[in-house]
Amino acid sequence: METKKIGVLAIICANIMWAIEPILAKLAYRNSHVIHTSTIRTIFVALTALPYVFITNNGKFVINRKQFGALFYIAIVGTVTADLLYLLALTKIPVVNAILIGHMQPIFIVLICFFILREEKPSKFDYLGMLIMMIAGLLVTTRTLDNLSTLKLGTSGDLLVLAATVAWSTTAVAMKKYLKDMNAGLITFYRFAMAAVIFVVFSLIRYNVAISNIYQVMIGIVVGIGTILYYEGLKRIKAAQVSSLELSTPFFGAFLGFAILGEMITFMQISGILLMFAGVYFLSK
Repeated sequence: METKKIGVLAIICANIMWAIEPILAKLAYRNSHVIHTSTIRTIFVALTALPYVFITNNGKFVINRKQFGALFYIAIVGTVTADLLYLLALTKIPVVNAILIGHMQPIFIVLICFFILREEKPSKFDYLGMLIMMIAGLLVTTRTLDNLSTLKLGTSGDLLVLAATVAWSTTAVAMKKYLKDMNAGLITFYRFAMAAVIFVVFSLIRYNVAISNIYQVMIGIVVGIGTILYYEGLKRIKAAQVSSLELSTPFFGAFLGFAILGEMITFMQISGILLMFAGVYFLSK
């Protein structure tokens, strides 16, 4: 199978994992809390990555100083901070809100690359794409025309996901810049193993690390598979193509949220999801 087809298939499968994750998290919260679930999650993500490293990287775990620095940053900002904010937000907002806001990363990646890294200047298509994606996010978070007319633009949960999205964007840039040629399983293992140490220490002090329900384990396995597939896909196809394919996640998430959790989706939210495609189209130009 040619490289591009493998990359596309990997991203689509990763999207399904991203859609399943918030469903499992909400189920896990029925008899557990966010910190405890995050702890079990990170442990099992790292454990899921282990066999992949042995199979695809001959069991080699050696990394250099530059890679360690990038991995540590991704672990702290991407997992300890952003993932925790995202999981906390899921206690406050519907699955579709969390997923769609989380997939507005292209906006921040473009801005980070220009204003911080001083790389390519955004084009008129970039600005148009970002504007459309922001309108899409507004439609999803407000949910109804009444909320929009009274400027009820979202909740604290929506803001938590937005903060997580900004943090994830910085880690995506770091990964692309410093870890592009690194084994996907190795990136996943170190990212979550480092975070797991922090979560375990905190949980031992405040709570415990005993598994409360099977959903906590399933989240770790699902996220582990999804992260590996995402990194493998990112190596094989263009970033714009990845962003476009990722928009299948809100559809999967909306369906699963309705089918399993009974979460309703409004016409405005559907419009926002569709509008995201237009935003990504212009960004890809």
